[in-house]
Amino acid sequence: MSRESLYSRSNRSRAAAAAPPVEAASDAPAPPRARRFRLPRASRSWLTALVLLAAVGLALQATLAPRPRSYTQADIDAAVLHTLEKATLPSPSAKAYQAIRPSVVRVRGLARDARPDAPSSTGSGVVVVENGLILTSLHVVAGAERIEVTFADGLESEAHIVGSQPHNDLAVLQARKLPDDLVPATLRSTQNLAPGDGVIAVGFPFAIGPSASAGIVSGLRREYQSPEGKTLLTNLIQFDAAANPGSSGGPLVTHDGEVVGIVTAILNPSEQRVFIGIGFAVPIENAAAAVGLTPF
Repeated sequence: MSRESLYSRSNRSRAAAAAPPVEAASDAPAPPRARRFRLPRASRSWLTALVLLAAVGLALQATLAPRPRSYTQADIDAAVLHTLEKATLPSPSAKAYQAIRPSVVRVRGLARDARPDAPSSTGSGVVVVENGLILTSLHVVAGAERIEVTFADGLESEAHIVGSQPHNDLAVLQARKLPDDLVPATLRSTQNLAPGDGVIAVGFPFAIGPSASAGIVSGLRREYQSPEGKTLLTNLIQFDAAANPGSSGGPLVTHDGEVVGIVTAILNPSEQRVFIGIGFAVPIENAAAAVGLTPF
């Protein structure tokens, strides 16, 4: 074999190796080409118009929508005044009564073996400490062999005297049984009390009650001489809220529902023992001292 033929064969072999393999012919059909979907030109124009129209509508809505109003103090005051004119609100006396009612008790002085319907000395009292300490007038329980108190929820309990101030006609009682939700009264100093201030007297006049009567403070630092002439009470609050036998020992209350005095006497030059317009109360400072309280 010649050298030239060897060289030519070698080149042919290399060319054959470098050439890509030829696949066998196949009878399978070629896969279809994906077709692009395009809206007609008229449809694209309508879609663009709708988008623009929606954008314009949103812009108009944002422009024309009412903005939140900023309310002034005058607007708020007018709204409150309108509500007050339409609503029926309790009177100052009614609010004061509701505040003091849970603290007011009926006090009865009885004989040792008295029957339930036996005559008794009936007065009023007010709870001033949550442990059952009650302020009342000394003349309501003086000489009684047994004392009974009735709380706002109807609970009846025996009580006994734990302190007294004869010169102020005051007695302090301790009840043996107490309601679960006993509410003591709120006491207020008489330092800023003035004639003309509204007050109510709450108690059991003629054993009827609890009853409330409204009036004003008529004067301060008054004196009262008992009909028997045995007792002179001084530094009293004069008031014109109706008080009668049985009112003694009850609280004299401001329109805020706070106790400023303990009702002790009425002035009546006749022998009828009915109210003619002048009542007296011991200032709460004296009454609190009888209990040992110093709230002021």
